[in-house]
Amino acid sequence: MPSTARPLRKLGFLTIGLFDPADPARGHASTLEIIELGERLGFDTAWLRHRHLQYGISSPVAVLAAASQRTRRIELGTAVTPLGWENPLRLAEDLATVDILSGGRLNPGVSVGPPMHFEQVKGALYPDTADTEDFSYERVRRLLDLVRGKPASDFSGVEGFEVFADVVQPQSPGLGRRMWYGGGSLGSARWAGEHGMNFLTSSVVKAEQPDGPWDFAEIQLSLIREFRARHPDGEAARVSHGLVVIPTDSASPEQRAKYEAYAAKRLPRTTSPQGPARLLFAPDLVGTCDEIAERLRAHAAFREVDEVAFALPFTFEHGDYVQILTDMATKLGPALGWRPAA
Repeated sequence: MPSTARPLRKLGFLTIGLFDPADPARGHASTLEIIELGERLGFDTAWLRHRHLQYGISSPVAVLAAASQRTRRIELGTAVTPLGWENPLRLAEDLATVDILSGGRLNPGVSVGPPMHFEQVKGALYPDTADTEDFSYERVRRLLDLVRGKPASDFSGVEGFEVFADVVQPQSPGLGRRMWYGGGSLGSARWAGEHGMNFLTSSVVKAEQPDGPWDFAEIQLSLIREFRARHPDGEAARVSHGLVVIPTDSASPEQRAKYEAYAAKRLPRTTSPQGPARLLFAPDLVGTCDEIAERLRAHAAFREVDEVAFALPFTFEHGDYVQILTDMATKLGPALGWRPAA
């Protein structure tokens, strides 16, 4: 059994930031409090996921701007921003602005493809250009070029009393190397590596072998190796591993029962590819930190990485997240060789 010699170097978590539509301020405040808690516990990264036309954070970049002023050390990321909803030029400006405000702590993660339920939303999103919008990797390349300082205009100079630049402003040094691609297919892993991005893996991969066998960890391992084989940094190229991980060491009996029921309800989707995209899901990991650490050390893909962004279950309560994050930082992380940041 091959094993990485590297201990876990970066411990992170991912949240969707659910809220009650009757009181959205409370849910957004809870998300900010969770990020602050993560910093106090020593976590290295906190990630937010986009949710459009749902009761989750629709504007992670705005929320992370707020988080950047309430934290000083923890890195802040999106996992992921679906670029089909975004204008690359405007997004590049927003990302650079928040990176400047955070002191260079932003880790933007993106993905491609048409927006979810595009036929239903295209009239509001792209009323005049829906049939010509490019939702391919080209959209990511445009964003990368703009973040990395390639010209956005063929004009620069003084016009009257105003001064114009030909590149996105502000420019934030180093942001271009902190761009992540969230992918679950070999094509995505290959493209991200060839374009010098970092690679976000999650609890979802594409089952590209039509007849199996379908081993989630082995498929994910093949993505990581393909990515690094194509990346200029080779084996040093950054990969973050993300599964749903629910430690129960300090959980109440009621919490443990809720966590186990949540995982059991989602387990059937892990046995075979789901839907036309043939998506294969990983089982959620519920148990003591020692039990979870043992399962992770046996996970073929996990052994290849030294960064994680464990996903918090999306439907739990604020107190549940406090318990889960506390167990992660005080027990699970150290069991995997991690040490909290000072």
